[in-house]
Amino acid sequence: MTEPSGETAPEAPEDVEPAEDVREGTETAGEAGTAPDDAPEGTDVPGTTDVTGSAPGTTDVAGSAAETADATEDAPETGDAPGSATEDAPEEADAPEEAGEASGEPGPDAGKTGGSGDAPELSEAQAELAAQRELRARIEARKAGKEGPVAAGTKLSGTAADLLAAVRAVEGGAARGSAFYEAADPVPRPPAPERAPVAAPRSPAPEHPTAPAPATTAAVREVLARGGAPETLAGPVAAALGEGAAAALSDDPWQLLAVAGVRPEQADGFARALLGPDCGPGDPRRTVALTVWLLERAALRGHTALEAGAVCAGLAAHSVPDPEEAVDTAVSEGAVHLFREEREEAPAEEPGEDADGAADESGEGGGEPPALLGLDRYALAEESLAEGLARLVRTVVPDAWEGSELERAAGAHGLVLHTGGETARAEPVALAAAARERGLRALVAVHSDGGRRALGTAGTEAVTVAALLSGAAGPGRDEDGAFALDVLVVLDAPQLDVETAATLVESLPDGCRLVLSGDPEVLGAPGAGRVFADALAAGVCPRIASRVPDPGPLGELVSGIGAGELNQVEAPGKEVVIVPVRDAGEAVHRTVQLVADSVPRAIGVPPERTQVVTVGHGGSAGTRALNAALKQRLNPGPGRFGGYDPGDRVAYAPVPGRTVTGTVLSADAEGLRLRCGEDEVLVPKERVESALRHGWALTAHQAAGTRWPAVVAVLPGDAAGGLSRPWVYTAFGRAERHLSVVHGVDQALPRAVAEGAAPERTTRLRSLLEGLLAAGE
Repeated sequence: MTEPSGETAPEAPEDVEPAEDVREGTETAGEAGTAPDDAPEGTDVPGTTDVTGSAPGTTDVAGSAAETADATEDAPETGDAPGSATEDAPEEADAPEEAGEASGEPGPDAGKTGGSGDAPELSEAQAELAAQRELRARIEARKAGKEGPVAAGTKLSGTAADLLAAVRAVEGGAARGSAFYEAADPVPRPPAPERAPVAAPRSPAPEHPTAPAPATTAAVREVLARGGAPETLAGPVAAALGEGAAAALSDDPWQLLAVAGVRPEQADGFARALLGPDCGPGDPRRTVALTVWLLERAALRGHTALEAGAVCAGLAAHSVPDPEEAVDTAVSEGAVHLFREEREEAPAEEPGEDADGAADESGEGGGEPPALLGLDRYALAEESLAEGLARLVRTVVPDAWEGSELERAAGAHGLVLHTGGETARAEPVALAAAARERGLRALVAVHSDGGRRALGTAGTEAVTVAALLSGAAGPGRDEDGAFALDVLVVLDAPQLDVETAATLVESLPDGCRLVLSGDPEVLGAPGAGRVFADALAAGVCPRIASRVPDPGPLGELVSGIGAGELNQVEAPGKEVVIVPVRDAGEAVHRTVQLVADSVPRAIGVPPERTQVVTVGHGGSAGTRALNAALKQRLNPGPGRFGGYDPGDRVAYAPVPGRTVTGTVLSADAEGLRLRCGEDEVLVPKERVESALRHGWALTAHQAAGTRWPAVVAVLPGDAAGGLSRPWVYTAFGRAERHLSVVHGVDQALPRAVAEGAAPERTTRLRSLLEGLLAAGE
């Protein structure tokens, strides 16, 4: 897969010496981007509809499921690319010498809390995830009181509270040792206190996290100083580990891995300074923490579980002497869960014989299914989601609705899947309107504020999924935590991660109809899981495919990409323009020229309504370099408000997995004030560095769910390895009227469209759905 979940997840960090800042260069830390080459003087902007040829690129910046791939090498200069000019563009100033550094995005580990006996001070992401888990626990308790627990078909045991307590125990008390020392005898691990169950209902997660207590931060700062770690980590550590953070970190220095951006070798150096010879590579505290860290990193790439063999290989790469024993220790201590997925029996062969008739000594066809390891939060979410979807399927009262194929299916079933492109979004919207005419309580939910505003412009009232779950919009909840709804239509369903989807489905009352609609060709969710794809693959509910194509040259181009073909399309109105470039420096120069001059002059779309989309954050033409160059041209200034000036376009991540674009208005003692659509948003000053970044250029994951009148897709040579068909489909599909392709990847583009399917994510939802609904029938 190319493009990872970019809006909140950190980028793939570079290794840093432990003596320096142990927080690696992630988006949260604001890692500096590589400065672009000097751009050559501008020539005419060539335009053509042939997007199959340009300059070759060599440097691989393959992405991960969390938008983590950074391109850090410049592509070698190559020859000119072909293309016939259809548009003249004036010469522009050279691209800036320095690309500068853009502020970062929040890291994915923000949701992990360390273990101490006291309740930790929660970050915003932690608070939202905790609120979701507690809501699930209340709903499960209610269902258990009515009809007993629903079998999930897995080996996960215990209640939700027990699972949460197990993870809390591991994250709070586990110790893990140094990287490359001879292993000392393992240090016995002290038992961690269990987390008290939550009894009272909880209000929605706060918009901004509560800052750690000053005394807690001061105590953590002292421990960090003793271990040679920078004091700037005191706040993140205190937020991640809670009120007892200092004591927990002293006993188990590898809990530093709970902070986003810290790598194992950096935690090893910190532990070595604190523990001296009492730590080693096989220290159980270290091995358990590394096992959890590997699974957290896999979640950034979209996996909710990993095969045990892959986890063992990852542990071996970090000098763990006995990876299998380390996995057993992590499982026995409740840090991770072990699952063995059931395989369908092979129908053809007789037991004990292979395809050639040779006897199978084991007597079992195909051997045992692979063992999977997963974290509690994703195991709980997938099981809860599967049970919730099965509940909707079983509790709906079928009705014969007249109307379109989608309406008839929704009348007869509790869960319906709808697929199609941008134009097809009108079909589920019409379904919701028809349901209201039948006297039903129907609601449309979308992924982004941009998508909500687009529907509002077309006369359809909608809410974002985030606003619905937080209670900021929608019908509200009853005493059982359920929405007052009869029909819920969710657009942009591929952008649902498993935790969000689980909370959403659990919030629907029995008998509610759920319609999940989206384009299966776009990039997957920025978080862990592949909810829409798993539901489609399970085949447990009706799937209605739209027959309405997207119109015009852009629709023809994007539809062809979805089918694996990069077609030449006629674009008499300059709907598609190709700009060949030779290197990353020229790509930056051409992008600025297009946004600031060519597109406004030739297409009539102003810079503030043109969006740049590129493959990753790093590299010579990543979001950092492009944002620095675009700021210098469109809104120059000293960045006097934490690197920002009034008028700057920004991307704000209030919680992991959700990006809101806006414009800086002003700053005061409380923080930075933004205009996001019709709303004014305050970003507290302590969150500016971690949650805000410039937004003239976005990754495709950040742009998913929103469209702009004009889009400039940047494909420098060093981005060739990060391309895939879903990335190209998503990036090109963000344009409503005009698409400019800054093309420097030569044949890598048509090859990615033809062959570049995104890597599969390892999940369990499909098998859970099949097992639950098959058992019910």
